Amino acid sequence: MRIGLVGFGFGGQKFHLPYIQAVPDWEIAGVVTRSPQRRVELAAAAAGVPAVDDLDALIDLGVDVVVITTPPQTRRELVLRALARGVHVVADKPFAPDAQVAREMAAAAEQAGRLLTVFHNRRWDTDLRTAAEVLADGAIGTPWRAVNRFDLDEPGTLEVGPAHGLLRDLGSHLVDQMTHLFGPVARVDAHLDLVEVEGHQVDAGFVVALHHASGVHSTVSASKINHLAERELVLWGSQGAYTSRMRDVQTDAILRGEHPATAADWGREQPERWGVLHTADGALPVPSAAGDYAEFYRRLHASVAEGAPLAVLLDEAIHTVEITDAARLSALEGRTVELR
Repeated sequence: MRIGLVGFGFGGQKFHLPYIQAVPDWEIAGVVTRSPQRRVELAAAAAGVPAVDDLDALIDLGVDVVVITTPPQTRRELVLRALARGVHVVADKPFAPDAQVAREMAAAAEQAGRLLTVFHNRRWDTDLRTAAEVLADGAIGTPWRAVNRFDLDEPGTLEVGPAHGLLRDLGSHLVDQMTHLFGPVARVDAHLDLVEVEGHQVDAGFVVALHHASGVHSTVSASKINHLAERELVLWGSQGAYTSRMRDVQTDAILRGEHPATAADWGREQPERWGVLHTADGALPVPSAAGDYAEFYRRLHASVAEGAPLAVLLDEAIHTVEITDAARLSALEGRTVELR
C-alpha cells in the first residue's frame, strides 16, 4: 500500500520516515516539501521518492494514507482536505489546539468513511513497554500511583503561539502514555511554568496530576528551558514499586545514524540502565523490553488492509486533547477540573 508524508522537518525525517521504511508492506509514494535543502536530505534518506509541493499533488500521485507532520497550526486544514480527497490520515501530535477541533476532525473522518488516527508513537518507548510488562506480570500488585517525567535541555526548540507550548507538545505524549497504561482520566490538577517568548505567553514546563477513573493517580511533568535532560518513570503498587531512568533509546539511535530496518536488537536499553523492581524479595533489575515505533505503522497497515483495530483509537486521541485542555484550565484558574 502507498503512503505519503506531508512535511519533512525534524519529525518527518527522524520520527516517521525511518519507521515507515522499516515496514516492507508500505511503499512511500512521495513527500511534501518545498525546501531545496530538505529535498536534498530526502534524496539521501529515501532515494527515488519524489518531492512535491503540496498535499493535493501528493494525493494525485496515488496514495492510500497521508501522514500530516507539519506545524500544529496547519493540522486542521490539511487533515480536513485529505479526508475530503478520500484518503486515510495519520495526524501528528498535538492532534488539535482544543477538543472542539479534535471532534470536528473526527466527525469529518466519519462522514468521509476514512480512518483518522494520531501518531502517539511514544506508546512504544522502551521504558514504557518495559513498565507495561511489569504491570502485566503483576510484579507490583495492584497499581496505585505513577510518575512520568521527561525533562529536555532544548530551549531553542520551544514553540510559541496559541497552538503551541510544551503541554500540548510533549505533554500530549506523556498524558497518552498514562491513559494507555491506566485508562481514562476523571479529573485534573495542573501547574504551568509560563514564560514570555516573542510577545506570547507560553508554557515551558508543566506538572499535571491525573486522577484516573480506575483509581490510579499519575503525575506527568516536563521542562525544556531549565538545562536539565532526564527521564524518569516510577510505578507504585500494593506489592512493591518499579523505577526506571532509561534514556530516549530510539531517538538516540536515530541521531547516531542507526536505522530500525537494519540495526540489531533495535530499541533495547543497555543492562546498566535497566529499570529496577522493588519488592519484599529485594531490588531486582528488569531486562529492557524492545521499543519500536515501527509497530505503529505495522498496525496501521493491518487496519487499512484488513480492517484490524487502529493502534491509537480516535476516541483515545480526543481524550488526550480533553485532558490537556483541562490541565491548562486548571493551571490558569487554580482549581481542579473534572472531565465528563
